[in-house]
Amino acid sequence: MDIQILKEEELYLRFIIKDVTSSYINTLRRMMNTEVPIMAIDEVNFIVNDSALYDEMIAHRLALTPLKTDLQSYELKEKCTCKGVGCAKCQLVFSLKVKGPNTVYASDLKSQDPKVIPVHARMPITKLSDNQVLEIEATAKLGIGKEHIKFSPGLIYYQAYPEIKLKGEIPNPEKYKDICPTHVFEVENNKLVIKNLLNCDMCMACVEANPDDSIEVRPSKTDFILTIEAYGQLSARQIFEEAIHIFDEKLDSFNKKIKEGEESKISKITERIKIKKKAQPI
Repeated sequence: MDIQILKEEELYLRFIIKDVTSSYINTLRRMMNTEVPIMAIDEVNFIVNDSALYDEMIAHRLALTPLKTDLQSYELKEKCTCKGVGCAKCQLVFSLKVKGPNTVYASDLKSQDPKVIPVHARMPITKLSDNQVLEIEATAKLGIGKEHIKFSPGLIYYQAYPEIKLKGEIPNPEKYKDICPTHVFEVENNKLVIKNLLNCDMCMACVEANPDDSIEVRPSKTDFILTIEAYGQLSARQIFEEAIHIFDEKLDSFNKKIKEGEESKISKITERIKIKKKAQPI
């Protein structure tokens, strides 16, 4: 396997993975989407709600408010020493109290942990008119996307690496340069050349416009481009590294189960042999 980073920012990571299968790259994508743990509000206790929105609508907005996540300080409830009861290791309490006229923003959520705060401070929750009050207590916990989409860390997707072949002279090269919506081709010395290969999304516009099949476009079966667009709870690199760690843990667990199954099978066969020997007449 070979990895080549194309672009990396705090919340964006795009890279090429070579010499893998589509099954592997899709499993990795699913791990990032559904297995990487993220902090999100899970329960809301409404003390006062004079706003125009129902409790359920505000609770829904709060649950989908991205929270910066500290994976070193918190763990999943099912893995916590409190056995899911709820403690400082697996959950966090937020409070909010605002009186109108005002707009209630995510920044109005007061966290007990300064490391876990809303990613977007100016994300609006609701509006309050004169003398209207919104007062709540909210409990956040670590969760995974397999449980609920609010625990998903970002938008993760992949595509096959494009392979383009130009056979011989391409007549009217300007035509193919202009027909490509992602500007893959350029014209140099009246010849069509590939300039921006990674822009190709394999729409096949150039192939369909080419009657003599001198342009060939096909997806690679071993090389892929993976893109991570993080929502802000974790950085894009953190999402990738955590997914790899979880993937390794699952493979180790699977390998252990196989060995346990083999040992159990051998034990049963041995037991049957002993029973048969005892049953034989002397």
